[in-house]
Amino acid sequence: MSHRIRVAPFIAVALIALPATSPAQTFKVDKWNIGGDGGHDYINVEPSTGRVFVSRGTHVMVVDGATGKVLGDIADTPRVHGVGLATKENHGFSTNGGDSSVTMFDLKTLAAIKKISVKVGGLDGIMFDDASNQIVLTNHSRPGTAVTLDAKTGDITGTAELEDNAPEGAATDGKGKIYVNNESKNTIQVVETKGMKVVASWPLAPCEGPTGLMMDRKAMRLFAGCGKTSVVVDATTGKVVANIANGDGVDALAYDAAEKLIYIPAGQSGNVTVVRQDGPDTYTVVATVPTMRGAKTITVDPVTHRAYALALERGPAPAPAPGATPAPGGRGPQGPIVGAWLFAISH
Repeated sequence: MSHRIRVAPFIAVALIALPATSPAQTFKVDKWNIGGDGGHDYINVEPSTGRVFVSRGTHVMVVDGATGKVLGDIADTPRVHGVGLATKENHGFSTNGGDSSVTMFDLKTLAAIKKISVKVGGLDGIMFDDASNQIVLTNHSRPGTAVTLDAKTGDITGTAELEDNAPEGAATDGKGKIYVNNESKNTIQVVETKGMKVVASWPLAPCEGPTGLMMDRKAMRLFAGCGKTSVVVDATTGKVVANIANGDGVDALAYDAAEKLIYIPAGQSGNVTVVRQDGPDTYTVVATVPTMRGAKTITVDPVTHRAYALALERGPAPAPAPGATPAPGGRGPQGPIVGAWLFAISH
């Protein structure tokens, strides 16, 4: 089932530097129900094939980004959060929080190669560092950690202790440094890949709860996704150089370097803020694209320039059992999943 809508542009700007004049853009949205069971977290796209890897709680769905057709499934990934892709090695990796493991799989066949035990626990974020040919894990361990794996062998190559138990997104400059968002401390930490040594910690005010992180390597600018106000950071000084107004409930973001567009999904607000990079310190919101509540993570294909987000549609929640007491801070029972909507945003 496919739906297409055209999104009227919306302009809003929130900057430290003065904005350049920048026209709005019109975006179109394809929407497919890919089905399947389980919740979701991060998604990732493989540029060479256009396949979208969607984490679904206990398995990973592989979807054709052009049609929404399900192409395959990777099983036995308990409480999976995300997938990292090392295409040169023909290897994919999934972070499995349920058994504190990483599943290393063949990108062509999707068959599991092996499971790698990561003893620190709390597995969550994952990315590929092309400069060092390593997979980088960011873990909600105690203390939080960044762990690197050799993309060819899957061997653990290093671990860095972080200042926060809730490290989230990571980015790499391609020159030997990894940057990690700390959600609870509202900081970015800088880690040297050689020796996995932490060398700096930068405050991100006015950002609160930084999650997704992307980087423009050429301009040395970091984009930290935050609830309501995301920030741009100079990666040479650690200074916040621009603020960007966006929706609430951000959990990842995406950056299309060729198009100079940043995509910031808001899971609570049910939309994606699209931001044009007019200069290293100047940014303009060119559109607010409606999605659905729950579409909190996003990925962009640098070849097709399509961005992908996923949201689950649920039926009515079951009535609580007579006399049942809700758990403190619990969200209560959820209704059954009746739709898993993959949004493809293009312009």
